[in-house]
Amino acid sequence: MGSLLVGLPSPPTAHLLLSNSSCNLKNTEDTNLYGTPSYKWRMVIAYDGTHFSGWQYQQSSATIQGIVEKALTRATRLERGELTLVGASRTDKGVHAWGQVAHFITPFNYDSLESLHAALNGILPSDIRVREISPALPEFHARFSAERKIYHYKIYNDTIMDPFQCRYINHSLYRLNASAMREAAKYFVGEHDFSSFSNASKEGRPRSPVKHICRFDVNELGPILQLEVEGSGFLYRQVRNMVALLLQIGKEAVPPDIVPMILDSQDRKVLAKYTLSAPPHGLCLMSVKYDEELLEPPSCCPATSFGRHSSISKCKLPFY
Repeated sequence: MGSLLVGLPSPPTAHLLLSNSSCNLKNTEDTNLYGTPSYKWRMVIAYDGTHFSGWQYQQSSATIQGIVEKALTRATRLERGELTLVGASRTDKGVHAWGQVAHFITPFNYDSLESLHAALNGILPSDIRVREISPALPEFHARFSAERKIYHYKIYNDTIMDPFQCRYINHSLYRLNASAMREAAKYFVGEHDFSSFSNASKEGRPRSPVKHICRFDVNELGPILQLEVEGSGFLYRQVRNMVALLLQIGKEAVPPDIVPMILDSQDRKVLAKYTLSAPPHGLCLMSVKYDEELLEPPSCCPATSFGRHSSISKCKLPFY
């Protein structure tokens, strides 16, 4: 794979860093022992989560964070601890993303981000892609600055599953009642204690079970039911557990008004009487929303890179 890379972008020299110090200090996140400023960079990442053990770094398993960190260490020539890569959402094993947001830090600025962008996508496997890279303000934090997240869960509601979509859509052989699912989804909207819809987190750290759901739509796209949920944040497995209950309601196994009863119980065991979590492969993190002011570019930093097209020189034929 390395032989395919024309060349990695070279970090700026110490001389260049010092010569731009008047600009650097405006964009400083912190400084190291030598007084060198640090720069923060925001990435939007898409990935097929099929073959990965989720986003979160694990020593013993391949994860999105771990592979992106390896690509960054190679492209920037920095160590993992220096980069301090952080993702907005710690998606679970098998879950996909179109709009995962992450940030990392370097002790140097870039004149342009296009070479770094091309290098990263040249190193990463084909099922992980950096869609864009931009400079970020020091106060921006991919996870803690997030105001809302949007997830989609897709269900293929027909007798024969489309084999070209089986990695990204959950198949239901039951004819689902979309109207009943839509009615039930409305009960999730608003601020609630979602303890009943959260699995025990592996981290063991307590998180507030109170979350605000802005919208929960059930859209019919031919044989596909696309469930779109937007909220301030989600507990571990919360989205998949809400979808699982909606599937039971769609099958007409339970009525829509069972949702407030389960919410009020604040007990995960109550939900377990009716359903297990929905499979992960139907779930995709579509986007993460932030305050627009936090997305303003810092001064003296390069423009956002959205990738670039390859080009070839015109063939110059000799005159005979």
